[in-house]
Amino acid sequence: MVDPAPEGETLAEIAARYGRAYNTLRNQWARDEAWPDPLPEKRGRSNLYDPAAVDQVIAEHFVRGRAELQPRRLYTAREIEEATGVTAATIRADVSKGRWPAPDDTTERANRWYGSTVTKAVADRRGYRRGAAPTA
Repeated sequence: MVDPAPEGETLAEIAARYGRAYNTLRNQWARDEAWPDPLPEKRGRSNLYDPAAVDQVIAEHFVRGRAELQPRRLYTAREIEEATGVTAATIRADVSKGRWPAPDDTTERANRWYGSTVTKAVADRRGYRRGAAPTA
């Protein structure tokens, strides 16, 4: 009689389920101290992970939550940082590199963006940060 397949998911299966690159999971997410230990069973040479434990870690540490911003209100980079976890320095750097939209308002001392602009920009960003605290 053949033994049933062990329960659990490999990193490749987790990557496919979350729509992420396998290398992102292997080289970054799975190396995080919060990542669950592999199950004692293996599938071939691949470690298996408890899907419920993986889902919990990913939800707490790697998936960026949706910021609650008012669409027509203007926000400074510091206010955006408080609401989204994307630092003001990152916003300024990304504006200069074309990875963040140009400010919607430049009439005052600080550049400001509409909440709808910020919401779209944050949604387009990748959902993990190497070696940093999780974002809300």
